[in-house]
Parts: sequence; structure tokens; C-alpha cells
Amino acid sequence: MATGIKAAEDNGAFRSYVDNYAHITDYNERRRLALAEVDQAKFGWWHVRAVLVAGIGFFTDSYDIFAINIASVMLGYVFWDSGKIPTTADTAIKASTSGGTVIGQLGFGYLADVVGRKKMYGLELIVILVATLGQALSATSPAISIVGLMIFWRTIMGVGIGGDYPLSSVITSEFATTKWRGFMMNAVFAMQGFGQLAAALVALVCVQAWKGSLETAQAANQCDANCKLAIDKIWRIIIGFGAIPGAIALYYRLTIPESPRYTLEIEQNTASGVNDAKAFLQNKAKLPGTNDLVEQNENAVAREQLAATGDLPPKASFRDFWAIFGTWRYGKYLLGTAGCWFTLDVAYYGLGLNNSIILQAIGYASQSNVYKNLYNVALGNVIITCAGAIPGYWVSAATIDIVGRKPVQLMGFTLLTVIFIIIGFAYNKLPSNGLFALYVLAQFFFNFGPNSTTFIVPGELFPTRYRSTAHGISAASGKIGAILAQVLIGPLRNRGGTNKWLNHVMQIFSLFMFLGIPLTLLVPETKRKTLEEVVEEYYPTIPGARMGGPHKREDGSVEMLEAEGSSARDVKGFNAV
Repeated sequence: MATGIKAAEDNGAFRSYVDNYAHITDYNERRRLALAEVDQAKFGWWHVRAVLVAGIGFFTDSYDIFAINIASVMLGYVFWDSGKIPTTADTAIKASTSGGTVIGQLGFGYLADVVGRKKMYGLELIVILVATLGQALSATSPAISIVGLMIFWRTIMGVGIGGDYPLSSVITSEFATTKWRGFMMNAVFAMQGFGQLAAALVALVCVQAWKGSLETAQAANQCDANCKLAIDKIWRIIIGFGAIPGAIALYYRLTIPESPRYTLEIEQNTASGVNDAKAFLQNKAKLPGTNDLVEQNENAVAREQLAATGDLPPKASFRDFWAIFGTWRYGKYLLGTAGCWFTLDVAYYGLGLNNSIILQAIGYASQSNVYKNLYNVALGNVIITCAGAIPGYWVSAATIDIVGRKPVQLMGFTLLTVIFIIIGFAYNKLPSNGLFALYVLAQFFFNFGPNSTTFIVPGELFPTRYRSTAHGISAASGKIGAILAQVLIGPLRNRGGTNKWLNHVMQIFSLFMFLGIPLTLLVPETKRKTLEEVVEEYYPTIPGARMGGPHKREDGSVEMLEAEGSSARDVKGFNAV
């Protein structure tokens, strides 16, 4: 041991490690000290950077998902003589994204727990960038239609988008200070609202730029070669623009340090875990490493110590996962997070299919004139997004750490149940402005409610070795609900004629919102608890649960015990902010 320390005596990072932690022989205490630096750090630039790096990814995800709603209208003008894309083709293109997302959420979620967060973070963004450019450059040919190409590329893009859900949630959660963790995670997710807005604004600017080529076509069958060329350029620009923010964020994702929780708990590497924590707080990708021999010795001692006390967590495996979540005691948590996300997305994506009705209610209905039609679609989506979606996201971010996750989710499901009941049973009697008001309220309470909390809670509630996997399962359940809404429930609105059954579809959505209430009761509150305290409290019998967070006094300061019976001491800088 002395030889290894001598060999590393010029290493500043290792000297810091020795000075701060080497005198503590209890591995759990070393771990608590390292994680306390992250949990109790004052909100600073490194936290802003983490939110921006993860948030730009969600901006890109949302942009790509919602841009197709506008682009599909344009595809109809370019590739179909009728000027309208067939319903089956439109549904297939949109549902393919959700199908790929399910694969990405499950696959990347699992891999992030097996090989590490850092090794996977950025790969999903590369997949999105490649697929985005593939879509923008797609063209029909005698061998394959534009629909087939779009389905292919949007499925691939969906895989990348799906991977972003567990990775961004878990990385933000594991790097966040406890006091602001809910805000940071909500702020990342809230970038979806800006992504939706950006898609509509880019479309609006492009439509205005080619106004001269579009406004001469008074109907779809009058859209001549010049008109079709303009629209063909517009939809490719709209889709391709989504690659720009992703490309900006890519470097920062690839250079983010590994989560110290992954290093400490899954790799059980004390020195590297401390190094990762300090690297994040110093806004660096990585600090100089420790001496390999010393690191190996330290880690071997730590594993022996944990094995002797029965606190050494097993490697992640299907058997261990099933042993934990195959029981009702812990399985109900996964059922709660996955079930809530499923019921939410049925109504959330189902309501989005009916935007045309809301656009009509606010005076932006479909027009025969090509320019006016595309202008109304773009501007109407700007209004809808700004009216309810964006405010809801940020009200949630501002209150989530004060009110708590569970109350916000219960409130959201309850109010959405009432809103959909009103729309469903009074649809034929509602004036246009009343329908628009209820739509805006629904969008607001989706985002100041379960749409935000279903993303946050799975990133906090589960043990580190399965946190990403469980988040991926929960998110994939939501996307299965979205596919159900797009493929099965959505088309029901035209049963018996155009929108004849829409009121009954809204009633079905109210049932799904009601089901979210009992499912929410299965999920415990995680507000203002460290991730280690969450595991200690809610998973007391699983191996590794005793490796908990700092002991807090009544005044909020953190108490750490030094090695083997030494007196308690306060750790400088660890008091709550």
C-alpha cells in the first residue's frame, strides 16, 4: 500500500482523495462522504450545464416528434395528387416513431445499468442525428415509397429518442443536488415544450419565406411544379433543422463524467467514484486518475468489507431483478410508475391527434388555399403550445420540490379526469371557445401533473443498479400507451362519420385518467430525500440497501462518523443550502 501511495504522491486528485477519505476505514462512510459533496452542493454552473446538456437532447426529441405533425401535411401536397396523405400512411409514419422509442427505452435503459451511463450517453444522440438526416434526404423511387423510407428512418430515430429518456433522467438525478433535484429533472423534461414551439416556428418562417410560390395555388390540385418544389424544400428543412441542437449537445454528452453513484455502487470503485464526483463539481470531464495499484487494493478491501457485513450488492442480473421486483412489496413501485405512464400517454397522445379540431375552434381551420392552410397549421400549433404546454412544464418545475411529486401527480390525474368527462359528455353542447379553454387546461395539467412526474419519479425511486432499466421499462409502457392511442383508440373518432364518435373517445380518455389515481397511490414520495435514503427507506431488505446517505440532524446539518467508533463530526460545506 505504501509503495502505491508513493508512486502517486504527485497526483493532485489522489492526494485530495487520501487527505479527505483515506483515514476512514468504513467503505459506507467513504461513499457517503463522496456522495454528500454532490447531494449537498450549492446550485451552480455545473448543475446548469447538466440541465442544458440533457435538456437540449429533449428539445431535439420533442422537435423531431412534433415536427412530423406539420411535415406530414406537406408530404401530402408533394407526393399525392389529392394533396392529402392517406390516413393509414400518416398513422404508420407517426406510430413507427413510438415503436422505435419502445425499443430504445428498453435497450438503452438496460445497457446503461450494465456498461455505465457515460459509455451510452451520446450514442443515442448520434442515432437521432443520423436518422434525422436520413429523413431529410429521403425521396421516393420505383423500388420504395416515401412512406416506407419515412417509417424506416423514424423507427431508427425512435430508438435514439427512446434511449434519451432513461439516460437523461438518471444522469440528471444522480448528479443533482438533493434540494434542487426535482427542479433539475423537470427543467430537462420541460425543454420538450420549447422543442414543440421551435418546430412550429421553423415551419412558420419557412412557409413565409416561400409565400410567393404557395399562395398562387388556390387548391391542392392547383399546386404546380413550382409549388411542390417549394413545399418539398420546406418539409426537408423542418425535419433537418432538428439535427442542429443535437449536434451542439453531442460533444458535451460524450465528455460528461461517469455518474459517481454508478462508479461507487455498481463498479464498487471508491477512488474513481470520488474522482467522478469532484470532476462534475469542477465542471470537467475527468480529473487525473489514481494509481492503479492503490485503486485495486482499495477496491478489494472495500468489497471484502461489504461482503463480510452482507452489504455487497450483487451484480445486476435478471435473477436479481426478478427477486426484487417479482415481489409485491417492491414490484408495486414498478407497476405504479409504468402503469401511470401508460395511462397518461394514452390520453396525452390521443388528444394530440385531435389538434385539427382545436385549430378550427380558434379560427385556424384547414383552408383550400395552400399557403393559408400551411400558415394556419404552423401558427395554430404555436398558439396551442404557448397557451398550455409551456406554462404547465415550468409551473411544475417551480413547485415540484415544494409540493412533492405524488401530490402533483394525484392532482393532475384528478383534474384531467374531470376535464375529459366534461369534454366527453358535453362535447355537442360546448361552444368553440369553451372547447379551446378545456383543451388548454388539459395541456396545462398534463404538464403540471403526470407528464412531468412520470418522467421524474422513476429516475429517483429505484436502486442504482436497476435505476436506468426500471426507468426504461416505465417509459416504454408509456409509449405502448401512445401506440394504442394512435393505432386503435384514435381512429374510433371517425366511427359513423368524421368525428362522430369523438365524444366517446374523450370519455375513454377520462377512464384512463381515472385509472392513474389508484396507480399513483402505489408510488411513494421521493421529495427532498437523497437517492440513498430512498433505497434505505423503500428497499430495506435488498442487498446494498444499508449503503445509505448522510445522517441528518434536526437542524439539517449532516453528520458523518469517522472510522470505527470515532466521534461524530460535521463535514465542511455539507450543510443544507
